[in-house]
Amino acid sequence: MKDSLKKLRLATIWLDGCSGCHMSILDMDERLVEIAQYVDVVYSPYVDTKEFPKDVDLTIVEGALSTDHDIKIIKQIRQNSKLILALGDCAITGNISALKNLFGSEAVLKRGYFDLADINASGAYPSQIVPKLLDKVLPLHEVVKVDYFLPGCPAPSEAIYAMLKALIEGKEINISDYTRFGK
Repeated sequence: MKDSLKKLRLATIWLDGCSGCHMSILDMDERLVEIAQYVDVVYSPYVDTKEFPKDVDLTIVEGALSTDHDIKIIKQIRQNSKLILALGDCAITGNISALKNLFGSEAVLKRGYFDLADINASGAYPSQIVPKLLDKVLPLHEVVKVDYFLPGCPAPSEAIYAMLKALIEGKEINISDYTRFGK
């Protein structure tokens, strides 16, 4: 890996997804210690940072875009990140999250927050806790420029490690050696 004093400023986030890809990051096990020598994690579900920082070198984004909040945060990420890596099939295609598209956001909202809700006696949209759902779940590249795509459901830890190692070293990588869609 590259021998420089300046560490890569790394951020991770999950949007509409299961967090399985973030679990795959943790599944890198002892290789996390190796990667940690070359990166500073400046924003992530793994750390207690409230605001997305400026001047991020690489942001790893898991999950699709399904709410107005997701759109706002992905645009903020794009503005403040040199590179974005779409991690996993949800970020790349919408995957399981996009099944909502078959029924429409109103039907999903009605079923989840009205028909099956025990605590929503008012029948009002729970806008204080649920961001406005988009009409359609979107993959990241339909809203912002994505620099790298790493498929999988979840993306395999070996592929994540290989991708991070290549980015740290400034090398190109052929991810077909590590993963395929739906693997």
